[in-house]
Parts: sequence; structure tokens; C-alpha cells
Amino acid sequence: MRIGIFLIAARFPGQEPGRVLADAVELVVAAEQAGFDDAWIAEHHFMSYGVCPSPTTLAAVAIGRTTRINLGTAVSVLSTQHPVALAEQAAMLHHLSGGRFTLGVGRGGPWVDLEVFGTGLARFERGFPESLDLLLAALSGEPFSAGGDFFTFRETALVPAARMRPVVACTSDSTAALAADRGLPMLLGMHIGDAEKAAAVGAYASRRRAAGPGHVAAAIAHVADTTAQAVRELKQAMPAWLEPGLAGYVPVDDRPRAPKDIHAYVDFLTRIHPVGSPGHCVRTLVRTSRATGIRHFILMVEGIGDHKRTLENIRRLGAEVLPLLHTRNAP
Repeated sequence: MRIGIFLIAARFPGQEPGRVLADAVELVVAAEQAGFDDAWIAEHHFMSYGVCPSPTTLAAVAIGRTTRINLGTAVSVLSTQHPVALAEQAAMLHHLSGGRFTLGVGRGGPWVDLEVFGTGLARFERGFPESLDLLLAALSGEPFSAGGDFFTFRETALVPAARMRPVVACTSDSTAALAADRGLPMLLGMHIGDAEKAAAVGAYASRRRAAGPGHVAAAIAHVADTTAQAVRELKQAMPAWLEPGLAGYVPVDDRPRAPKDIHAYVDFLTRIHPVGSPGHCVRTLVRTSRATGIRHFILMVEGIGDHKRTLENIRRLGAEVLPLLHTRNAP
């Protein structure tokens, strides 16, 4: 298996955002030392759920602090930025890292970000396919132009040029179909279980009439001496982050937002993901891999809300879980 960490740059009560970002870089360094394959960074705006508005910037800092680990964005939001500008950033990171950077992109949501950045609701509702295709053209290494509904310009070429294929976050059937049609790997979220992930992988394979090109799945991971202890720690810590954090998703229009039972959500997450003893974490990831065919996981390690404990979580996962997952006969 390929195992990475997934950083939301989660801000818990009382934490200063700048410190959270600095700590996130330290977590990447710790993940490299612990033997993780990659580190992926999320993008959020105007909210405490995640305080990193530019995952490419944070990835650039982390690239300069590491030598082996791969960096990725999970994800850069296409609906609020120009695809060519994002392609330029990705190409720079590709060259500066020696090929250690992977661009993950997503549609985003109908949030106030669309208003603030001036892209509008239409870019979210109708513009994602055009944005994705323009991004792919810009990262093809060849000259490209645009003549669509949202982007129109004469032929140009990216400098520096780079040949890259992004990963696409898929939270809807339409986006998954788009990824399949373009032959791009899916990134599946931690809010769905094995059955939903398996269905998405199966639908992708049916649409392409071939297996997927290395899909990625996100999961929450927290290790303790016993499974009961690990679950108890996250159930005590995560609501204080999620309650105000998820409230930060403000719609750009008057559409209502469905309320979420935070405690039920945390209970769900701790049941389906590798939260527990080292053995339990190994068995859970192996179970998900066998059920879905996915062999690349990125683990959200910040759920405890304490930097020192998160560093310990990374080190224990590296020492007690990764070696078993990297063996052929994992239990």
C-alpha cells in the first residue's frame, strides 16, 4: 500500500491560525521521518475548519523542508481560481521538488468564496468540466488555447512547461464520471464508507471498461494503546473543532444548509476508519483496501487537536502500522 497523511490545518478553539500553519509544516517533516509516502494539504477559506487558503503555498514551504516525501493538494478548488494560474503553480512545484508534487483538484461548493473571488455560482454549477479540461491542456506540455463559455484566449504555452495529470476529488456521480472520461484518478472522501467507495470504483471501471489509475481514499487515523482509548480521545476532541468549523460553510445564495449531528458524525468516522490500537488500524485499512481495490490512503491525523499528540500519532503510525501495511501478508 501507499500511505500518506492528509492535513486540513484544523484550528481547534484557542489556537492561533499562523501557529496552526507552522505546525502543519512540522507535521509533514515528521511524516517523512516516520516513513509516510506523501502528505496532502487541503484548501479552505474564511473558516476555522481549515485555515490554509493556499495548499500550493504550504506545499512549497514543506518541499523546502523535506527531501523524500511527496506533496499534494487535497484539493485545490478549481471553481474559485483560474485553471492556467493553478497550472503555473503546479508546474513550478513539479520542477522545484524534483517531481515530488501531485496536484489534486475539486469542484468545491456553493460557498461565499465564489462571491469573494468573483468567479460566481455558474463556475461551480456549470464550469467545472471546462475548467478541468483547460487545466489538463495547460499541463499537457503543449501549446493550448481556450474558446469556451468561461475562458477564451489565443494560443499560448505554459512557462515552465510540465506534463502532469491531476487527481480529482469526487463527491458526486457527475464528477466521478468526468474523472473516468478523462482517465484521471479519483480522490474519495472520508465521509463515505467502504460500500460507497467500492461503488464509485466499480462505476468508474465500468465507464472506462478498465481498472482505475490508482485512486486515493482519505481516512481519519488515530492510534492509541487500545481501540477504546483512541475512540474516546477523538469523541472528546473533535466536536469542539467540527461544531464551529463546519458552520463556516456559508452558501453564496439563499439555499438552506442541512444541519449535521456532529456527535453522530464523529461516531460514524471513528467506526469506519483506522481509529484504535495499531492492530485495529492495520485491519481496518486492509479491510477497506480489499473491499474497494484502493491501495493508496491519506490519513487525517489532526483529530486530537493537540500538536504534540498529533506528532506522537504520526510517529506511532509510522512505527507500528506502516510496516505491517507494507508487507505482502498484512493481516
